[in-house]
Amino acid sequence: MYDWANSAFATSIITVFFPVYFVSVAGAYLPDNLATVYLGYIFSIALLISAVASPLLGTMADIRGSKKRYLGYFVVLGVTGSILLYFVGEGEWIKAGLFFILGNVGFAVANVFYDALLPHIAKAGDIDMISAKGFATGYLGGGLLLAIHVVTLWLVPEELFNPMIRIAFISVGLWWLLFTIPLWLRVPEPPGKIQMNTQDANIFITSFSQMASTFRDLRNYREVLKFLAALVLYTDGIGTIIKMGVAFGVEIGIQTETIILVILVIQFISIPFSFLFGRLAGKIGAKRTLYIGLSIYLMITVGAAFITTTLHFWIMGIGIAIAQGGTAAMTRSLGASMIPKEKSGEFFGFVSVLIKFAGIIGPLLFSGFALLTGSSRYGFLSLTIFFIGGLLILTQVDVKKAVILAKSA
Repeated sequence: MYDWANSAFATSIITVFFPVYFVSVAGAYLPDNLATVYLGYIFSIALLISAVASPLLGTMADIRGSKKRYLGYFVVLGVTGSILLYFVGEGEWIKAGLFFILGNVGFAVANVFYDALLPHIAKAGDIDMISAKGFATGYLGGGLLLAIHVVTLWLVPEELFNPMIRIAFISVGLWWLLFTIPLWLRVPEPPGKIQMNTQDANIFITSFSQMASTFRDLRNYREVLKFLAALVLYTDGIGTIIKMGVAFGVEIGIQTETIILVILVIQFISIPFSFLFGRLAGKIGAKRTLYIGLSIYLMITVGAAFITTTLHFWIMGIGIAIAQGGTAAMTRSLGASMIPKEKSGEFFGFVSVLIKFAGIIGPLLFSGFALLTGSSRYGFLSLTIFFIGGLLILTQVDVKKAVILAKSA
């Protein structure tokens, strides 16, 4: 249910409404394309704060046994940022940026603790399906609220469009808060590695020491290191497809309404395929299932070079929907199965950092090829290197060996 809760922020605010509202309302008085430039800065600042904070906080949560409590703190931060966006008026781009950063940091860091709970609540044989169910539920929840927002905006007069977006910000915050309650009530707090009653200053020192130890220990988890290398490559490719897909659609002449509708449909098509990937993993294993998802993404990056019509754009969107949920679910469950439970907070903190910093490379490569060739088609084609490299490294990961080592740690 937490996937259901926080996916509303990812779909309605990050993907659709905040960029639109920032450029057209909050940054309305900024000259030329400065609103778009500042929007990029805002995304980068939020990314940087989350990346720096995640590993330290993940380690602290492991030590203290506070994964669920820390998740709660950042849920409240994210919900507060979402609701405060309602109070952003015309020309108030600084206020908009600050409130969005609060919401996005809350969203990103809370996910570190949420993912870290997975190995504590799932048995070894259930971890793939539980992860898949979480993603499927998230696509349903996020897609449902986005559908309500889109239908509402289509029905209201044009002069009420921006006020309704502001109300949408509040609804996302309340939705996120309400559907986090089941996790708070039903999921137990995993025990910490060190039972201690310490002051905050000491816990910071202990956490930094533990982080240094973890970096040294990674040499003993060679399979995890290989998995992380593969993960960094293919998640950068996936993230770039998602980030640049809308701009690519606009460039080739796809109507904005159609692009939003494709995003909405992706949410719902991803649901059954998340379950399908979970079931498939039970038969052939998470790693082989991940091969399928990444191969679909590879075909998308090649096929994008030949897109010319709205139908082609729909086909690309459906391909993303098929691969998206299952790939993310198998990545989460495979990673969780390969690490000691008591290090789950540290692990997902490090993963968060790696993904966020590596995520800079994909858009740069995409933009570079698009600039050199004069077309984003070749920008998509350049992303094949991430999926080919990720697949090749993933074939070298010995999952059974990693699982045995994690259980014996």
